[in-house]
Amino acid sequence: MSGGLAPLLRPIIARTLRGLKTAQYWLIAQLARSVLYMLRLLPPEKALAFAERVAKRIGPLTKRHQITLDNIRKAYPEKTEAEVEALALDMWGHMARLFGEYIFIDQLFDYVPGQEKPGRVEVIGEEIFLRIREESDRPHIVFTAHMGNFELLPIAAAYGLPISVLFRAPNNPYIAKYLFSTRSNHMSDMVASRTGAAFTLARVLEADGNIGALVDQKFTRGLRTTFFGRECMTSPLIGKLARQYDCDVYPARSIRLPGNRFRLELQEKLELPRNEKGVVDVAATTQLLNDVVEQWVREDPGQWMWFHKRWEIK
Repeated sequence: MSGGLAPLLRPIIARTLRGLKTAQYWLIAQLARSVLYMLRLLPPEKALAFAERVAKRIGPLTKRHQITLDNIRKAYPEKTEAEVEALALDMWGHMARLFGEYIFIDQLFDYVPGQEKPGRVEVIGEEIFLRIREESDRPHIVFTAHMGNFELLPIAAAYGLPISVLFRAPNNPYIAKYLFSTRSNHMSDMVASRTGAAFTLARVLEADGNIGALVDQKFTRGLRTTFFGRECMTSPLIGKLARQYDCDVYPARSIRLPGNRFRLELQEKLELPRNEKGVVDVAATTQLLNDVVEQWVREDPGQWMWFHKRWEIK
């Protein structure tokens, strides 16, 4: 290719590649919507069980499966290969249920504050929730991880606790649009994780509001921390906001139980590390969040998304 022709073809090639990527996203989204439509024709129990069985067959055929296996091996060097494979299959089954639960969320979420007999959703730490709700004159931060059905946590918070939830949209814009429409029907204010999100959350806290965030994904421009004893990059956002507004930080998690049931657990506020001046130590706080999430994952390893490139440092 001559030097004069290359600059002319470059934008054409770029547009063609973008078009192919868009077409791929569209096809994947249509397939996902078709699967959800078919699942919707079944009762929740049968639909979710079917989705789990299919995912345990298809998951191991994907590229993400190798990432999953590698992550599990490094996190649990003592596990045999059979145990690693079994844990990976558990994760794929969990992921399928999480995917399918989007269409049954109205039927699955039956929590009512103060109810004597738990339904599908039980809540641990309801008294902490009520305390936070009463402290309307000060800001709060609640963090969680990709555990259980984490989407249920902000739905539960809708009972009298306004909360702005930071979320990262999928790369596929068509799937992202569907998930946003589904979430917005059930959740409080949603803040997309993009440029300006930190300022949006800061304004919420400045007005004595509440924010929620997932903290277990790779953040390229983050702080070097450890997770399962391995170095990784973690967002310092929660630590920075806690330092700036000196607000309490609460861990919350979702645990999937047998029989299409869930336990939502709001834990006591963390004692945040501080420096000699009494100011929140951002780096130590960021590591503390990792330590909390690691404990959760160790307790229920099949319920975490092992296919993330969590330990990739670039």
